[in-house]
Amino acid sequence: MSVRRPERPARPQAEEAAGPRAKAGVAAWAIPLGVIALTLAAGFGLELWQGGWWALLAIVFVCVVLLAQELEPRLPLRYRGAYQRVLALGFPLALLLVWEWLAGSGVLNARWFPPPSQIAVALWELTVSYDRFNRSSLLGRPWLLPSMFAESGWAGVQALVRESHVWATLSRVLGGFVIGAVPGVLVGMVMGLNRTVRMMLDTTMSAIYVLPKIAIFPILMLVFPNPFGEGPKIAVVAISAFFLVAISTMAGVQGIDKVYLEAGRNFGANRAQMFRHVILPGALPIVFSGLRLALGTALIVIVAVEFVRADRGVGFMIFYYWQVLVTPRMYAALAVVMALGVALTALLQYVERRAMPWRRGSDGHG
Repeated sequence: MSVRRPERPARPQAEEAAGPRAKAGVAAWAIPLGVIALTLAAGFGLELWQGGWWALLAIVFVCVVLLAQELEPRLPLRYRGAYQRVLALGFPLALLLVWEWLAGSGVLNARWFPPPSQIAVALWELTVSYDRFNRSSLLGRPWLLPSMFAESGWAGVQALVRESHVWATLSRVLGGFVIGAVPGVLVGMVMGLNRTVRMMLDTTMSAIYVLPKIAIFPILMLVFPNPFGEGPKIAVVAISAFFLVAISTMAGVQGIDKVYLEAGRNFGANRAQMFRHVILPGALPIVFSGLRLALGTALIVIVAVEFVRADRGVGFMIFYYWQVLVTPRMYAALAVVMALGVALTALLQYVERRAMPWRRGSDGHG
């Protein structure tokens, strides 16, 4: 009697596909790494950095993106949030390091594109020093506030605050933004709810909106009693914010899903209740998008205005140090503008989360 040998079980289909997948995974890693190695070797070996650094960096950037996309799905879920934060912070840091290397190696003209280390030193000097020629400082020398208050009271404190470039820009941005955004929301709500008002104002607002706001600044200087005071500067910021907020608010009201309106009517809500519980919450996401655009535009406009007519402000600093060809300080002032933009946007996002608590879980904020 012959003994039947047990048959070998057939390999699962997944095991048969494992080989091609493994090869594809190796290729997904090997090809970008090989391209990066060849690009760097060509750049250093053939001395291509001087003329084609931008093309070589573009190739390296594409390969790094491919590697990052390949790595993320392989990470455990608990590490992906940290990985995304590393990407968000690591990329600008890598840009600064590349800039430092390009300027230090002579690929970029350090006179016009100073390395970030020089810009950081210039920013520190601006922070701790006092410009006796312009009688101003970056932050208003806050370390002197206690002694100045003891010596001159609130008048001395106000004098320190008035010498601050940052405070001058912030006060103009925030003042103009509030003055323009509040009526912008109200007018946008009315235009979104009332077809007649929308037809009357839409064409006029569209025509005025496209005007460069810096172009109407001379007109505002004629309107105000003191053409060189703060009134025209704040007014041009307010006008810039008004149109963006009004148009966004109108679009937000018009974009509310009809299902929500019908549900409110079916529950017997009156006009006030419909506005409070349906229309306003439904339009708020688009309203805050418009507010973010308006806040960024307000900062851009006030920097441009400070180029033209100001003796205080971060925009004045940029233009002044460009005129005297102190480029590290000019770039430091540009960095201050970017920091103000980040800080103001973060403040508005905080207000947005407080105003729309139902969106905290969906936008990634706790």
